Amino acid sequence: MRLIMLGPPGAGKGTQGAMLARALQVPHIATGDIFRQAVKEFTALGRKAQSYLERGELVPDEIVVEIVLERLQKPDCGKGFILDGFPRTVKQAQALEEFLHKEGNALTGVILLDVDPEVLVERLTGRRVCRRCGATYHFQYMPSRVEGRCDECGGELYQREDDREETVRHRLDVHESQTRPLRDYYEKRNLLYVFDAAQPIEGVFVEIMEQLGRGQL
Repeated sequence: MRLIMLGPPGAGKGTQGAMLARALQVPHIATGDIFRQAVKEFTALGRKAQSYLERGELVPDEIVVEIVLERLQKPDCGKGFILDGFPRTVKQAQALEEFLHKEGNALTGVILLDVDPEVLVERLTGRRVCRRCGATYHFQYMPSRVEGRCDECGGELYQREDDREETVRHRLDVHESQTRPLRDYYEKRNLLYVFDAAQPIEGVFVEIMEQLGRGQL
């Protein structure tokens, strides 16, 4: 089972990817985690990536591809994987396709979590984080017991800069412009499956598993 998770910030890619990984017994591979691990282990590729990150620049496609493909060659990916955050460009998608072809494999499908932008703005701008322990809340969907205070440690809750409305809308606009070609790429290959991620988490998960069970994904 070789799946890719696509969707805008706040759509739930990480949550659904982790749930699917447990159900399917394959690794959930988030690009950010791979990068952090490569940098932490001070690998050759990690050092290359870090030099760009320290300058605040985007890591070039070729380095991103190398780091991800290196991860996909590890033994735990023998039965498949769930990719979250990769590919981000058509060039990366083509490199992944070429790699899988050489291995005698192919993608099972690409899961697109679709949500109305206004719903995402509500989700993301309502998020609050504890300054002390990092626990997360949502003032509407998952509020703390005491307003403005963390249930775990009593620390102050605050809104991250990334979660302010202007920033959120900009992130969503950038994501749409960057990923539209990728969505079109997979749609033309009959690999794209769209799910309504505005519904509850469990509902999305059940729909995906039903599609997988019917062999339609």
